[in-house]
Amino acid sequence: MAKAPHYFSRPQSAAAQALANVIAGGISLTDALPQAQAQVEPNRRALVQALCFGTLREQESLSFLRDGLLKKPMPRREADIGALLNLALFQILRSPTAPQKVVNDCVAATRELGKGWAAGLVNAVLRRFLREQEQQLARLDSAPRWVQHNLPKWLCQTLEKDWEKHPAQNNTQGILSQVSAACLAHPPMTLRVNLAITDRDSWLEQIAAKGITGRRCQFSPAGVILDKAVDITTLPGFEQGAVSVQDEAAQLVTGLMALESGQRVLDACAAPGGKTLAMLEQTPGLQMTAVDVDDVRLQRVRENLARAGQEAELVVADVTTAHLLWREPIFDRILLDAPCSATGVIRRHPDIKCLRRETDITNVKQIQAAMLDSLWNTLKPGGRLVYATCSILRDENDRQVKAFLARQPQARLVPLDAPWGHDTGMGRQILPGDNDMDGFFYAILEKPCAN
Repeated sequence: MAKAPHYFSRPQSAAAQALANVIAGGISLTDALPQAQAQVEPNRRALVQALCFGTLREQESLSFLRDGLLKKPMPRREADIGALLNLALFQILRSPTAPQKVVNDCVAATRELGKGWAAGLVNAVLRRFLREQEQQLARLDSAPRWVQHNLPKWLCQTLEKDWEKHPAQNNTQGILSQVSAACLAHPPMTLRVNLAITDRDSWLEQIAAKGITGRRCQFSPAGVILDKAVDITTLPGFEQGAVSVQDEAAQLVTGLMALESGQRVLDACAAPGGKTLAMLEQTPGLQMTAVDVDDVRLQRVRENLARAGQEAELVVADVTTAHLLWREPIFDRILLDAPCSATGVIRRHPDIKCLRRETDITNVKQIQAAMLDSLWNTLKPGGRLVYATCSILRDENDRQVKAFLARQPQARLVPLDAPWGHDTGMGRQILPGDNDMDGFFYAILEKPCAN
């Protein structure tokens, strides 16, 4: 991990430190960013965040440009200087800041990072880019596809293989272009209105009176997309549970669960609790159990429920062994929003591109399969299990469901005919950018009655 000095006068120094901790240290941006922001004045923290998110979104093309300007590759131990060059290129290309000021700030940042030896290198590389900007950018036209799409090589190749013969788009390049564009875009602030408290149009009128504009989501009857992000705590009814942050793709789950009052429902990987809360809001009288393996994460479920005045049984447990915790089939409905590669939410978490490896997929597939098998034993005959991920990889989605059906031949795949997403034969896949939604996958499995 890059070592943080006590204080930075330049936001580029803090951003480079955070990026190095993500790229070389394997730390999530969620953890690395606050540490870096604490090292600058409060009025500069937004710029640190913008530099981190923007640089990570274009990490592959920026690194390609940077490496072409260097005589030899940047050593991993100098990840902060490599990140500083990347964010400088991003700032030159995407911000209104004068290029010369960017160069001067980044040269000074080398000294704040304790890497004064790199001042000349950073100065020379950035000045060369300014002199040769047109021809340097032209190199991107002949760069590998994964660089052009700003996706990790393994992910680009996997998507090409997964969607080569799929009718979701006319061709694989259409898929890659859509995913790439979505991952580069700033995600919208999407909300779920609690229809048990208010109706969507009335709530839109309330925020309009405060000068906040938004529109209805296309598919979720409770969804609203704000035209501009705001502090969620300032929105009408937030403290009373009238509204919560949740992408439209995630909101669709409540319509798939076929919930009825009195049912015993398990949210198997519940944190941070958005789907737990949505189900309770939609269907009063549920006997809800929310499980997560992490007690700290489960605390967020507890807080969200308390804010909305809802209750659920909260259990800290590993659901790969759920059948040992509940030895009888007691649940009418189970939601398994399984741990996954999170490749469908890169636009919200661009550090995923740096943190995920192709080798991770094998491990996460095994965990998903173990969860499905274990939870199936706790589902009542006639019950329904909804399998969901925020992945766009077929190994985690339709192939995972197909493998489960081979292991559990009595299970029935419920046809999912919906106006959203793409039919994969085993469920529906929402791709990033479909109607401004995150990437998501859903499949519905039912256990036949004993008779």
